[in-house]
Amino acid sequence: MLRQLTIKNYALIRQLEIHPSASLNVITGETGAGKSIMLGAVGLLLGNRADAKVLWDENEKCIVEGVFDVTAYRIKNLFESSDLDYQEQAFIRREISPGGKSRAFINDTPVTLDVMRKIGNRLMDVHSQHETLELGNHAFQLELIDAYAGNAKIKDTYQQSWKSFSLAKSGYDLLLTESETLKQESDFVKFQLDELMKASLQEGEQEKLESELRVMEHAEEIKIQLNGAIAQLDQPEFSARTILSSVRAQLQAISSYSPEYEKLFDRIESLRIELDDITKEIESEEERVEFDPHRTEETKERLSFLYHLMQKHRLTTVAQLLELQEALQVKFDKTSNLDEALRVAKSSLDKATTQLKVHADDLSKSRQKVFTSLCKNIVELLRELGMPDASLKIQHQNIAPVATGADLIELLFSANKGIEPKPMAQVASGGEFSRLMFTIKYVMAEKTSLPTLILDEIDSGISGEIAIQLGRMMKEMATRHQLITITHLPQIAAKGDTHYFVYKDNSSKKTVSLIKQLTTDERVDEIAKMIAGAKPSVLAIENAKELIAN
Repeated sequence: MLRQLTIKNYALIRQLEIHPSASLNVITGETGAGKSIMLGAVGLLLGNRADAKVLWDENEKCIVEGVFDVTAYRIKNLFESSDLDYQEQAFIRREISPGGKSRAFINDTPVTLDVMRKIGNRLMDVHSQHETLELGNHAFQLELIDAYAGNAKIKDTYQQSWKSFSLAKSGYDLLLTESETLKQESDFVKFQLDELMKASLQEGEQEKLESELRVMEHAEEIKIQLNGAIAQLDQPEFSARTILSSVRAQLQAISSYSPEYEKLFDRIESLRIELDDITKEIESEEERVEFDPHRTEETKERLSFLYHLMQKHRLTTVAQLLELQEALQVKFDKTSNLDEALRVAKSSLDKATTQLKVHADDLSKSRQKVFTSLCKNIVELLRELGMPDASLKIQHQNIAPVATGADLIELLFSANKGIEPKPMAQVASGGEFSRLMFTIKYVMAEKTSLPTLILDEIDSGISGEIAIQLGRMMKEMATRHQLITITHLPQIAAKGDTHYFVYKDNSSKKTVSLIKQLTTDERVDEIAKMIAGAKPSVLAIENAKELIAN
């Protein structure tokens, strides 16, 4: 419920703050005093469009904030799905800067207007006599029927079945589409895979072959250089090994005289051993180098084949060719196992479809059971509100299951005798529609948790005993849900648990709208004025007291 509403710098409102009661709140005031302006401000919390032209002071920003107790609404998942922290008190704020920029916040977190609409509409329901779209909405009509039938558990069961069915169907459809594509590609995939398999590709073979080819193509030069190195290292005179052996002998002769000489000797000895090893390895490499025209040609052919494969598949390495081969193998295996996969997916889909139809049938039967009693209940309420010839029917058609069930619902309404009921948008006038909408929400309020309901002059076009009856219904409805109603009728104003009065203050250079919560005596005076005008008689005051007492 709405705990606090604060409006700053909006239209004629300089600053306004109210703390509505949990039950029936009435707002009265002269025409043009600012009652509808309040609704415009509330609309900002529901994500309505904003304009800098609404600023009372063009140099300051407009702020509208609502504080809500959301413990009864079961909307924690809605907050979490919107990446918002859930708290038992929700703070919704809208700001409009002098430049016209609009910002929205929920619990001090910036949000988009879509998120604000989604959450705001779960917290407040603003209804005016001009509201016609919601009743013509099939989803709203189904909500009404489900609320009346108490279908919460059946709907949850159906929703689970729908989710399972949707997953099974999307999985099967995806596999079916994939199978058609794979089957069309299967011959080409097999051809490519066979070609790569026959190539007997080896990881790293490209680099190895390229290195081997470079050696074979320069075999003569390599032999000359290696033989030269061997000669430098191992020839009888003036070789590196000969010189190193001479140095070794000289250091060995003095190594016993000092630890430092001994260390130098050890290092030379290590160097001599390493040089011997290098020499042997060079000799070994020299022996392996030979010019083999046949092997050279084989290597060139293999490399040429590898380059051709890489160019064909627009790749640059053998490793990438091996990755492609693996991917083709997976695709080929999938194609080979496709029939079995499709059979399993189709079996799962058939099972989910059967389950869905069972639960859709349960939900549809539960809905159809209440058609007659719901229509009868609403028509009886409409008669109490001065519409004795009203009639309501529910047109039903079974359809293939969708997210809301397997029912296409159309509420058909007629306010006049002898006129066949027709779809909502085609038949109801403003006042008639308001009363119809109120009776529907009155019925829903008995069955489910409604958001704060704000009624804007829903009593337009009625008076007398009907007004008293409407006020009584509002009072009863407000025992279960918070209501805020803007009214011009004393019979309804007298039913309020809390009474706010909106008025204009022209004492300054610029007119402002103000609001105050009336005391008991002020309520009597205001309701008397609503009965008899600006200067109510003693009789009008007594009538006001009687209305409040009753």
